[in-house]
Amino acid sequence: MSQTIIPVSSVRLRQRAPGAATVPIESKPDWLKVKAVTGPNYQDLKTLKAGLGLHTICEEARCPNIYECWENRTATFLILGRICTRACRFCAVETGRPTGLDTEEPGRVADAVRQLRLRHVVITSVARDDLPDGGAGIFAETIRAIRAAVPDCTIEVLIPDLQGGDDALRTVVEARPDILNHNIETVERLQRVVRVKATYDRSMWVLRQSKVFDPSIRTKSGMMLGCGERPEEVIVAMRDLKANGVDVVTLGQYLRPSLMHLPVDRFAPPEEFAEYKRIGLEMGFSHVESAPMVRSSYHAHAQADRVPTMLPEGVIVAGETATA
Repeated sequence: MSQTIIPVSSVRLRQRAPGAATVPIESKPDWLKVKAVTGPNYQDLKTLKAGLGLHTICEEARCPNIYECWENRTATFLILGRICTRACRFCAVETGRPTGLDTEEPGRVADAVRQLRLRHVVITSVARDDLPDGGAGIFAETIRAIRAAVPDCTIEVLIPDLQGGDDALRTVVEARPDILNHNIETVERLQRVVRVKATYDRSMWVLRQSKVFDPSIRTKSGMMLGCGERPEEVIVAMRDLKANGVDVVTLGQYLRPSLMHLPVDRFAPPEEFAEYKRIGLEMGFSHVESAPMVRSSYHAHAQADRVPTMLPEGVIVAGETATA
């Protein structure tokens, strides 16, 4: 298998000098500029979500793809509240001490999926280190509620590491999601810089152990570029993911949510992402989604559609709204 170590030919950013005033950084390159289109589907989804008292990671994490995805009637539902017990340096989700547990949330998520007539749905959550099971039980209840409400909908879960809890992970896997996603976020060297309370080895364990519990489950993981990684480190991480049984990989550009977050090291060009996609497919991943604007759930319906063995009988196109 031939592999090319990609030269770093990206747009590098000027950072703040120690003790100096903020130094203006270069503006985003054209390939990262997004048009804000808020059509009728966007407004309908926003109204439905608010009416059911639900949250989306699209809003909480300030995803740049929210306009495109919502206009296409796709969204990633955020369960277990809006407050995260961790403070990852790349993430815009609010950090604090969550209160309580909404046991009726799974039913409301299922109702939203039914009303939107989705064929593929993504469910994620904040980290809930305050809960004994990390929120695994609510994940499982949400999966079961969606199955009951919309039997032909494929379900993808993007889970935290559940603090490495064996029973917690088993609870999620045994609820039978079609895809289990857990992101490593960055290369091994930068783990403590990017996400202080997580580890590379624990994330690999989550992905590997999921297939021990259910060999038929499809697993997925993703990384951001622009955190200070080197190209050869990205390739090593991709190899590690493949060695741990991962089927689908996503790579996208890290964008700094605010001045309080980790600075962007560089803007990787589209050509670099394309090269990683080529390398990943050569490694044998079922699907590689690699482009500057890619996020974990971006075009998730298309990724599901390209792993046909996981689709329920009779489902032709995953991710689109039903016509019946």
